[in-house]
Amino acid sequence: MNNKYFYPALFHKAEEGGYWVSFPDLPECFTQGEDMAEAYKMSVDALGLALEDRVKESDMPMPSAVEDIEVESNSYVVIIEFDMLEYKKRTASQAVKKTLSIPSWLNEEATARGINFSAVLQEALKERLGI
Repeated sequence: MNNKYFYPALFHKAEEGGYWVSFPDLPECFTQGEDMAEAYKMSVDALGLALEDRVKESDMPMPSAVEDIEVESNSYVVIIEFDMLEYKKRTASQAVKKTLSIPSWLNEEATARGINFSAVLQEALKERLGI
């Protein structure tokens, strides 16, 4: 599974100040911000929500080429980078119970030393996955 996505967004200068953001390839995806920095941050989160739903449905649109996007006055094309793995780490931290088996001698030794099995498993999985 690809973890990084790059989609063009249109940043529109709002009359009352700030920016509102739309995504040509994701018509359901909109957000806004008081300034460019906040609008960018909000656009990453909005893109994440939209892509998370699309990934589940296997309905990922191809990103449009920047040169094919029609830009109105007071609007700018900005490429938004979205990292699905980072997003999941930040938003999906719910614990999941797993059952596993280890030799009894290893269990006794680890318990005697006060080892936290969950922490060790998490560390080992992150190392194995290169995360």
